[in-house]
Amino acid sequence: MSIEKSRSRPRRTSLESEEERAWVGFYQRVGRNPAIAGEILVQLESDPEMKRSHLALYLCCKESLRQHKARQARNKRIGQFVRWLCIELFLRPLHSLQKMCSQSSDLAVECLPEVGKNPATNQGHRLIRKTPFATAQTPSPAPDASPVSTETQTSAGAKASRMAA
Repeated sequence: MSIEKSRSRPRRTSLESEEERAWVGFYQRVGRNPAIAGEILVQLESDPEMKRSHLALYLCCKESLRQHKARQARNKRIGQFVRWLCIELFLRPLHSLQKMCSQSSDLAVECLPEVGKNPATNQGHRLIRKTPFATAQTPSPAPDASPVSTETQTSAGAKASRMAA
């Protein structure tokens, strides 16, 4: 009897079995790939009969797209947090350090003594203005281009060799 019951079941054609395998493959891939889920969803929404016959696939597609959207929102929040953390840990302290350095250089310049009130500088200027120092700074007249005797040249060479030793 059990043999008769199994034979009473209609046999599927190879086309129907391949079609069934394709739908099973869609069920498996829809959860992993939101692009496929979107395409299948468009197809199912365009044909109400197909949507009715594969309602579970339609719902799986909707769920997959919802999860993908939630995943993208979570990734966006994580990215914003990481950017905020990097700014707070690296850029703000660097900016504050630069600001302190610029302010401290202004403070250091203000701590320097004023130029006009330095007595040594004033004394130096007075000494330079006096006549003996002023004339000493003027260049001496250029020597004549007259030929020098050989004795003078040898004595100058001897002096230079003694100075070097």
